[in-house]
Amino acid sequence: MQNDKDKFKREFKKRLYSFTLRLIEFLDKLPKDNVSKRLGDQLLRSGTSVIANYVEGQAASSKRDFTNFFNISLKSANESKLWLALLRDSGRVKPDKVEWFLNELEEIANIFASSILTLKGKR
Repeated sequence: MQNDKDKFKREFKKRLYSFTLRLIEFLDKLPKDNVSKRLGDQLLRSGTSVIANYVEGQAASSKRDFTNFFNISLKSANESKLWLALLRDSGRVKPDKVEWFLNELEEIANIFASSILTLKGKR
């Protein structure tokens, strides 16, 4: 069982890392107008925060601290969905260019939310 848990952690970290690399590539291709740049900057911050807080949480000093980092990652994933939707809905990028990111962030957010509930003993 511990081996499965460790494997899941490794795979999830790889998934977050791959997501972040793909996000960086996406951001590099955004239009160069002022609004796209500002939205892209916000998306870069929130999108990279997901993995940064996950990694930071792995070195947490307590269960409460660990849960806090997961909460921040969840919030960053949800914030990233907002910036992507704004880029899509303002016509700066085509809907099909953000669809994968929105789906991936939804799944990532669900994993964090489920983990938080488990950590808090509400599951």
